[in-house]
Amino acid sequence: MAKAILLAITKVLMILLFTGWISLWLLKPTQLWTRKWKGAEETARSTVLGYYGLDFLVYTFPLIALAITGLVYLDLKAREPKNRQGRTTHVTFSNPVVVNSLIGVLSGIEILAVFLFVLFLAWTFYAHISNDFKKLMPDKKLKLNLWQLKYLRVATRFGLLAEACLALLLLPILRGLAIFRLLGIQFEASVRYHIWVGTAMLTFATLHGASTLFIWGISHHIQDEIWKWQKTGRIYLAGEIGLVTGLVIWITALPQIRRKNFELFYYTHHLYIVFLVFFLFHGGDRHFYMVFPGIFLFGLDKILRIVQSRPESCILAARVFPSKAIELILPKDPSLKYTPTSVLFMKIPSISKCQWHSFSITSSSSVNDDSMSVIIKCEGWWTNSLYDLIQADLDSDSDQTKCIPIAVEGPYGPASVDFLRYDSLLMIAGGIGITPFLSILQEIASAQTSGKYRFPTRVQLIYVVKKSQDVCVLNSISSLFQSQSTERWHLKLKVFVTQEVQDGPTVRELLCDSSQVRTAQFNTKCSNYAIYGLESLLCIAALAGFASIVFLVFLICLNRIFVPSQKKASKEKTPSWVADLLLISSFVIALICSTLVAVILRWRRLKNETPLIFQKQGKAMDVESRMALEEHEVHFGGRPDFQDIFAKFPNETGGSDIGVMVCGPESMKESVATVCQHKSQGFKMGGAKKNKPHFSFHPLNFTL
Repeated sequence: MAKAILLAITKVLMILLFTGWISLWLLKPTQLWTRKWKGAEETARSTVLGYYGLDFLVYTFPLIALAITGLVYLDLKAREPKNRQGRTTHVTFSNPVVVNSLIGVLSGIEILAVFLFVLFLAWTFYAHISNDFKKLMPDKKLKLNLWQLKYLRVATRFGLLAEACLALLLLPILRGLAIFRLLGIQFEASVRYHIWVGTAMLTFATLHGASTLFIWGISHHIQDEIWKWQKTGRIYLAGEIGLVTGLVIWITALPQIRRKNFELFYYTHHLYIVFLVFFLFHGGDRHFYMVFPGIFLFGLDKILRIVQSRPESCILAARVFPSKAIELILPKDPSLKYTPTSVLFMKIPSISKCQWHSFSITSSSSVNDDSMSVIIKCEGWWTNSLYDLIQADLDSDSDQTKCIPIAVEGPYGPASVDFLRYDSLLMIAGGIGITPFLSILQEIASAQTSGKYRFPTRVQLIYVVKKSQDVCVLNSISSLFQSQSTERWHLKLKVFVTQEVQDGPTVRELLCDSSQVRTAQFNTKCSNYAIYGLESLLCIAALAGFASIVFLVFLICLNRIFVPSQKKASKEKTPSWVADLLLISSFVIALICSTLVAVILRWRRLKNETPLIFQKQGKAMDVESRMALEEHEVHFGGRPDFQDIFAKFPNETGGSDIGVMVCGPESMKESVATVCQHKSQGFKMGGAKKNKPHFSFHPLNFTL
């Protein structure tokens, strides 16, 4: 009862904090808020807080407090008994509504969120422009006529729209402090929101900059204005540098460039520091506090990730498949638990000392206590370098095995496994998109055996590959297919080989033949540390609160020292960039203090490290198990007919509540989403006919 009350309190508090933060953005463009806020800032100047402390507490801290409260909520939620929950009405809104090759698959919730955000931007723009036009004053310096003056105000307000987008830009890519986890959205799925918001931000910023330059040009003042670094007010040169930096980041992040030259994308994306610093100099500290919550949380999140990746661990073993895929076996602490579909970020210093790459975890912490694994398809420079590194060890005649150090961040995954709680589950994978499903299948099998949770009793896996040899990645879970006809659950595998027309080997031969799979064992002399994962959610929440307090204290102290005239409201005597530098300094100090605390906590946790243990996995199947595999299907020379699969699946399973999970190429996701959309059209919110099957669509990503 006490936990239920605490959960209710934290949920109400989160709603209040989020509502308050949204209300600030809605009220800020109004004249009422402008008048009241100026008075509040003048009053705050004579207090210890100052206007800067007030701005931080009102504009920045509510979202930080939401993240802290959310972590507490997730911690309490994780301690709840994991009882089966029925399907709720929000599932209807999560199903695909729009399926388009250009924008992908959009759910009802996503369309609603985009609509509300566009409505907010329209309101912000209208409120500011209507107020500007009412009190339009001639610009004596630029000597603009009426239409030029109005257009200059429009250009300025485009900058405020870019600011609103910047406030949301970094929230989707948070990992340890991820706010989106509260909505059940995983990190790799929320990355596309980062792309959407970033594109919108740079569109508005470009309109803002280009329109301003246009007005300067036609008024013949462009050479005077473009190089200005003013003592007070807007610093134009800083805005120009920030815009150019942002455009470089955006252009190198385009799919056409990112997929062909990942290194260029990776390194230029770190120019975000330059972009944010010059945005601060251009907009000033008052505007910066509005976008600071995401930056504050991202900076702290980055620090926690760096600390977590130290000290380095090492690779225990690797399995090389004939399809040029590699399974890496990594050591983990037995206390580390993670949910299915979690991802790891890995860095192998012997390949690159800077690059991090994300991969889906293919093992289950419910099954493997001392190790975890990822499967990597070797296609780019980094993954091919890893393949060559392991292949060289396999081909070596030396008796001595090498040690491969590895730095790991994560795992990051969903807060719960509620997304698996269906009567039946239809999983569709294409190529290396099978990786998230390997952990799901092991988790379901473990739960059915232990009886701890109720997961789907009927599971069907549709696996689409180009070559029959690609099926060998299922070798690590081949033992699960022998139990597909037990009383607890039923697992059916259907393999579709698209680029082989003639009849080939059976599923039994594909899964049982491990002769082409080569295994390399590595020593652990270079590191005795396992993967311990993130700090506890409560610990991360405490660190976020600690960093906020340190930032506010140093912000007040530094302003008192370097800007001593607060009581007289004479800030104009001090260059505006001084306040900006003090804000940056306070933030850096807060991050340094948080880093020291995080390092202390990390080393205390590592005191009782577990020796690295690796148990060989897998065993030969007996004759009965091999016979059980004959029930599974393999089809050559064509793609699956999803309409036919969806039509037959309810009859084969008998369940009415069906989860559909798909991971693979975008074209496959769109095809499945289209069928799922068609099948769900008859479903009414609030209930459907008792035995009518309802398909709930869940797309997964195996790459970012």
